[in-house]
Amino acid sequence: MYAIVDIETTGGQPNKSSITEIAIIIHDGKKVVDKFCSLVNPQCYIPYFITNLTGITNEMVENAPKFHEIAKQIVDITKDCIFVAHNVNFDYGFVKAAFKNLGYNYQRKTLCTVKLSRKTFPKLSSYSLGNLCKTFNINNLAQHRALGDAEATTKLFEKIIQTYPGLFSEENIKQEIKNEIIPIELDENILKTIPENITGVYYFHNLNGEIIYVGKSIDIKKRIIQHFSVSAQNNRRSLMLKNDIADITFENTGSELVALLLESDEIKKLKPKLNLAQKKTRQIPYYGIYSDLDNLGYLTFVIERLSEQKEAIYTADNLAEAKEFLYKIIEKYNLCLSKCDLHKTGGACFNHQIEKCEGACCGKEIPKNYNLKVEKALEKYSFQNKSFFMIDKGRNMYEKSIICIENGQYKGFGYFDTEYQLGIEELRNCVKKYNHNKDIQLIIKRFENKNIETIPFNS
Repeated sequence: MYAIVDIETTGGQPNKSSITEIAIIIHDGKKVVDKFCSLVNPQCYIPYFITNLTGITNEMVENAPKFHEIAKQIVDITKDCIFVAHNVNFDYGFVKAAFKNLGYNYQRKTLCTVKLSRKTFPKLSSYSLGNLCKTFNINNLAQHRALGDAEATTKLFEKIIQTYPGLFSEENIKQEIKNEIIPIELDENILKTIPENITGVYYFHNLNGEIIYVGKSIDIKKRIIQHFSVSAQNNRRSLMLKNDIADITFENTGSELVALLLESDEIKKLKPKLNLAQKKTRQIPYYGIYSDLDNLGYLTFVIERLSEQKEAIYTADNLAEAKEFLYKIIEKYNLCLSKCDLHKTGGACFNHQIEKCEGACCGKEIPKNYNLKVEKALEKYSFQNKSFFMIDKGRNMYEKSIICIENGQYKGFGYFDTEYQLGIEELRNCVKKYNHNKDIQLIIKRFENKNIETIPFNS
């Protein structure tokens, strides 16, 4: 059984917009056996341009049932049915989101008549519902209204069944349902060309070949499929991805650190339209550990929100991670809790009471002696003015990746063959030049303390 669905909404984002009308036509593969249609009170204002498109006004939905009042009918009529729609990601995404707001996990197998049309009627200029209706003389009595579009989709569905009956064998339907996670414009064979367990950077292209999104992952194929999953459909960016992606390319980096560095550079260079918000949240941690000099002459460590104006010694995604790092260097260098922003009640810190602090908190350890220990910690954890290589995994078992930092500035990355012993200048020659910036600096600092081999050199 098939539930052929069309909805009208107040906008294009399931997590921000609401359904204003829904139509469901139940089809057994031969004929229509049931039908449901209702306006829906979206409990929000319908924008003028939406009314202009659909003809649905705020007055029309004022006394219409709210979604929760028809939810049970929708569940019952679509039970044991495959959810069918023209661009099914849109309709199913909205219906699923509406149920999620009620605390209910609505799940149905899905089929898209856009994809079915591409297979059945190849080489058409357009697969929009309007163009397909013109091509096959399907009369849509109420375009951009739920029932009119659902009935037109039903006639298209029947045309597909008549033209390509083999497509609806049990085996083919199972395969089509499995392929529904794949974007409409993307050839399903492209995913098959992406190897398993590859670390690197991937690129989503639209029909014009433009790169619209850049991402990185330690398992590119797995991450790409996550983008297309049903659970990722309830936001505008995911819907845009699924509607616009026509091709995928990738670059194997072998190293997660190199993947992050390359991704950051590519986003800044290419400026993909769907990367702006993501770049801020994933690459830039929220807290920094900074060094300062207090009014008594002691070098201190403080935890503050990350600042573009100051040089952080260490960066962290949350306060707990920042504190954990401070506790480690306090233990290693015998530092004072109160001088590391972890004892704020005045007097001797707890570590002094258990004889793990020499008394900077209460004046027993003079600034000169205490600061020598802090300077050792700074020398260890700050790479300002340092020159070194970071050596990480390569793209295969015979090579390593190399990241070059010179006088505290990122110079780029490259790869070298592990079979050969290379000197400093030869290692430098392996490095492809990339730009230094604040984001890159933060990424490198995060990985400097993650057991990655470093080789210092004189610049």
